[in-house]
This record gives sequence, C-alpha cells and structure tokens, in this order.
Amino acid sequence: MPKIAIIYYSTYGHMKVLADEVKKGVEEAGCECDLLQVPETLSDEVLAKMGAPPKDPEVPIATVSTLSDYDGFMFGIPTRFGAAGCQMKSFWDATGSLWQSGALVGKPAGIFISAGTQGGGMETTALTWITQLTHH
Repeated sequence: MPKIAIIYYSTYGHMKVLADEVKKGVEEAGCECDLLQVPETLSDEVLAKMGAPPKDPEVPIATVSTLSDYDGFMFGIPTRFGAAGCQMKSFWDATGSLWQSGALVGKPAGIFISAGTQGGGMETTALTWITQLTHH
C-alpha cells in the first residue's frame, strides 16, 4: 500500500479543512496517508495580533528528513500575493540535501491551493510550485 504524506500550512484553519478532505480521498483510493504541517515561521506574538487560532496539536510537524519515508505527496499551499506562503516556501527551500541525493526522484506529488480572495493568485502559485517539484 503506497504511503502518502499530505503536507500543509494553515494560518486560520482553511487549509487544514482542505487537507482533511484530501486525506479522505487518498485513503479511499487505497493509500496509507499521514497529515503533516510545516513549521510555523511567525512568532506567537504576531499570530496573536493576526487573530490566528492555535495549530492542531494532533498533526505532527513535518521535517525534511521525514519526506524520504513516503512514496508520494500532496502539498496544501496557501497563496499569499500570488505565491506560496512563506512557511511552505521555507520548508521546501530546506530540501536541498534531498535534491542533491535524488531522494524524491520518481515520487509523485500533487498540490491543492487556497487564497483568501477571488483571483488571489492561485494560478501563479500552482505555476511556481511546479518548478519546485520538477527540480526534485
């Protein structure tokens, strides 16, 4: 049974709701599936000023080293001004050692995206994330 990681970032919980639904679909397709969230880059003070709720403590924090444990990936990417949110980008930017060793070569990946506004740049987020994935 293929083991799939759904890796997401969610400030206000919207991407978490989508990740939960993607997980249902992946499991219905016959795959084992884990939800993981990327590390937060904002301070607790900033998050409080933004009114962001606490992260789900039941969902483990992804590490670069855990990516090698999976057969495929779904990335939940929030859009910020037409690009991936900095938390997702920061996480992916740390995968250079995996790229160098070819650890993710041949592992399928997909994305799901959300933005806070209509026309919020989801299409450009998808286009730019393709380059992140093809490098691996």
